[in-house]
Amino acid sequence: MTAAVILVDQLVKRAVLSNMTVGETIPLLENIFHITYVQNRGAAFSMWEQQWVVLIVIPTVALAAGLVLIYIKRETWSRLTLLSVALICGGGIGNLMDRIMQGYVVDMFDCRFFPFFDFPVFNVADISICVGCGLLLLDVIFLEGKRQVK
Repeated sequence: MTAAVILVDQLVKRAVLSNMTVGETIPLLENIFHITYVQNRGAAFSMWEQQWVVLIVIPTVALAAGLVLIYIKRETWSRLTLLSVALICGGGIGNLMDRIMQGYVVDMFDCRFFPFFDFPVFNVADISICVGCGLLLLDVIFLEGKRQVK
């Protein structure tokens, strides 16, 4: 799953890089959903711009730990836990690849249907990270205690 997320993320980003200029927007549903090419030079919501340690080193260590945990715990963790961590790692690696190769992350999904909140532009990797975190929370909160100990 991690490799699939990385592949899809990078393919979508390459399509945007090849066909759009920075700031260009393509309305798919006018004033609701656009494809807008944005270069994010920080972390989530453009925080920590130009902070190499925060943007490269810490994520690299965290992602390496996640991948090692997937390998070590593959027999004992539930499928949902493994999927959750794989989604988080895939998204993290996709964005980390952008930071290392380009110095910024390519974002393109632009939701405009929040009337009182300027929702940030995001990408496939961001979706994967959020879904993975959500599934992991659900797993820990609702399912972890109900599992039989092996």
